[in-house]
Amino acid sequence: MKKLMLAFGVVHAMIALLFAAGALLLIVIGARLGWHAMTGEFGLGAAQEVIEAIGILAAAVVALQIAETVIEEEVVRDADISAPTRVRRFLSRFFVVVVVALAIEGLVATFRAVHDDVGELLYVAALVSSVGVLLAAWGLFIYLNRSAEELEPAAMQEAQAEDSKVQP
Repeated sequence: MKKLMLAFGVVHAMIALLFAAGALLLIVIGARLGWHAMTGEFGLGAAQEVIEAIGILAAAVVALQIAETVIEEEVVRDADISAPTRVRRFLSRFFVVVVVALAIEGLVATFRAVHDDVGELLYVAALVSSVGVLLAAWGLFIYLNRSAEELEPAAMQEAQAEDSKVQP
């Protein structure tokens, strides 16, 4: 069984490395797009390229955050994500970057739709509304999860004790 658990750790580490590699590639693409916007003529096209670069960089942040979360939770801590405290902490780390990235993507899509195709605004509104629903659902989850945590104070103390494994 130990060998199987070690194999899962190795697979998680490889997945995290692939997420990090994807994030680095997105950073390079975003930087090139931003550089292209800076070296060209300043105007509406340059502004849209900068906004698009910001959207790509936001996706890179999401990929890096996922890589970091997987490494910390699955490789370093080797945590079993079953206690309410662990679930809340794991999902909160993930959702904060997803919500921010989707909100930035909504901003990018709004600028693009307003200047290129106003008919796309309906889809943009759906995206932005979905971000709001996701944020509200996350808040509700945290609220409901806190009461479950109060039933298991030992799990909270155990999770906090393991934080020393990932802090410098």
